[in-house]
Amino acid sequence: TAIIRNVDTHSADYDALVAKPRPGHADLTGAIRYHNANDPRGGGHFSGRLTAPLTFAGAVCLQILERRGIAVRARIVEIGGHTSDTDAAIIAAHNDGDSVGGIVECSATGLPAGYGDPIFDNVESRVASMLFAIPAVKGVEFGAGFALARLRGSQANDAPVYIDSEIRRSTNHAGGIEGGITNAMPLVVRCAFKPTPSIARSQSTVNLNTQQNDTLEIKGRHDACIVPRAVPVVESAVAIALLDMVSRT
Repeated sequence: TAIIRNVDTHSADYDALVAKPRPGHADLTGAIRYHNANDPRGGGHFSGRLTAPLTFAGAVCLQILERRGIAVRARIVEIGGHTSDTDAAIIAAHNDGDSVGGIVECSATGLPAGYGDPIFDNVESRVASMLFAIPAVKGVEFGAGFALARLRGSQANDAPVYIDSEIRRSTNHAGGIEGGITNAMPLVVRCAFKPTPSIARSQSTVNLNTQQNDTLEIKGRHDACIVPRAVPVVESAVAIALLDMVSRT
């Protein structure tokens, strides 16, 4: 059991959001779904703070997987469209009162072949469902992902080869998964994070009290980019999905 106390709260920063939902957030959809019973302070149960318990659970799963010879590691691929000097991209967005998103890549090595099932319980669907549980994730791809759509079959296929009497693949465009089942190559998955929706600039919204179009200036503390914070969260989400899969198979 873990208790994570949120002691640094600024609830007053969110008072205006009851009437003026933030663009890009779940203020409006949450109010509709829960008949105005949702808590807008800090984003409520839609907040990125919910990644804290996810990361705690993932930390436990990572240790169990490592004892089984499976390592899960994530890294930043790009931020704001930049693969280098990513700090400058974040600072520039912050100075403009804006925000940027990015891409995090995660790989799992030491995963044996034969885990997963086709169709509804395949490896991709189980891992992706955990990654999409992370707020701000809007895209997930495995291996070469969408780039495969621009290749021919002769380029995309991962040819099996014997290496030290074990079957491996000459390439890993499939990201370690074929037919929804692991093939012993590194599992590679990337997820795209949208820009932080809370920005310092004035944005258009609606006023639920006046039922008129309105503008909103968001106050309080907000990151210009959440991608650096997301790296251990992605590792945790992948670890939870893989340990669940390995334990059930």
